[in-house]
Amino acid sequence: MPGRETASALELTLWTALDRVQDPDIRRPLTELGMVREVSVSTTAAGTTHAAVSIQLTIAGCPAARQIEADVHSAIDSVAGIEASSVDVGVMTPAERQAFVERVRGSRPRQFGPDSLTRVIAVTSGKGGVGKSSLTSALAMAFAQRGLSVGVIDADIFGFSIPSVLGLSRDGKVEQPTRVGEMIIPPSVDGVQAISIGMFLGDADPRNTAVSWRGPMLHRTIEQFLRDVWFGDLDVLLLDLPPGTGDVAISVGQLLPQAEVLVITTPQEAAADVAVRSALVARQTGQKVIGVIENMAGLVQPDGSVLDIFGSGGGRTVAERLSDDEHGTVPLLGSVPLSPDFRAAGDTGTPQELIASADPAGAEVQLIADRIIGIGRGLAGRPLGISLS
Repeated sequence: MPGRETASALELTLWTALDRVQDPDIRRPLTELGMVREVSVSTTAAGTTHAAVSIQLTIAGCPAARQIEADVHSAIDSVAGIEASSVDVGVMTPAERQAFVERVRGSRPRQFGPDSLTRVIAVTSGKGGVGKSSLTSALAMAFAQRGLSVGVIDADIFGFSIPSVLGLSRDGKVEQPTRVGEMIIPPSVDGVQAISIGMFLGDADPRNTAVSWRGPMLHRTIEQFLRDVWFGDLDVLLLDLPPGTGDVAISVGQLLPQAEVLVITTPQEAAADVAVRSALVARQTGQKVIGVIENMAGLVQPDGSVLDIFGSGGGRTVAERLSDDEHGTVPLLGSVPLSPDFRAAGDTGTPQELIASADPAGAEVQLIADRIIGIGRGLAGRPLGISLS
């Protein structure tokens, strides 16, 4: 079939235009992924210069089909000298689909292994109800707003809520990931990719479905999320862990010992005590605690005063108790005030409103995101893929 090697000058220009069309899920050019089967330019009987492009989708019913076809038409229209065009859309054969998966995965058996340049941050808490999922989602949106490529794994298997907070679940229907062979491509919202067990419940309404698994099944689920779900080249991967110090926290520590840990607590003393324990478990697996975030730190009144509904000082207490000579100073990265708008954004699945600068909670999350980025991540002892010759 015609390729670049035998292309005319106008066909080469068209190939170059198609190089700019990306698969919206993989975020790599269609031409690089082998999705452009044929490109030809001919002259019709009426003397019109006609371009014909044949593309092949990974699966029948691909959710990105319309966008891909529209983007291909736009690319063709951008080439001067082409007066008419047609786009033929087909589906890959099993062999072509396997080649596609191999192109995407490359030679990396693990996305987030020790040699990965992705910054992995596990968000933990000692107890439930401290707003951990909302803060995970808000930080993901703030990182994406700063131009970072961000992924979220909802590792809270029993209490999954990331799809609803990010707006990927509406009226009992959860947006589904795309499956290409054994590779799973997660859905995304505003530049944030997310995966959750709530996306694998079939037609069941996640609001009325409970997952009741024991340790080995939980471990395999987290392992599959890390192995089979393809996020691509991420700058940051956030994991929303279940509260406490159970099986999932231990599994994440074993599978991702290089992960950094954010500890979420509320101001009250009882929450601070159990938050410290969750951080200590993370340290036992070699993970580094990079900071503490205090949520529900107070309710700002119309006169500017703050009503400390849940007390005060819990975040500072956790940070101080986790700081020592061996591990250094663990900072309190911020105190997020109680906010009706922030709460409503999580309930209604409008994630951009979680980081609204006009809202006290959203403004504080923005500051915390900058502080986390400012902490950076040491590369000591990690291979950089550089060889000296």
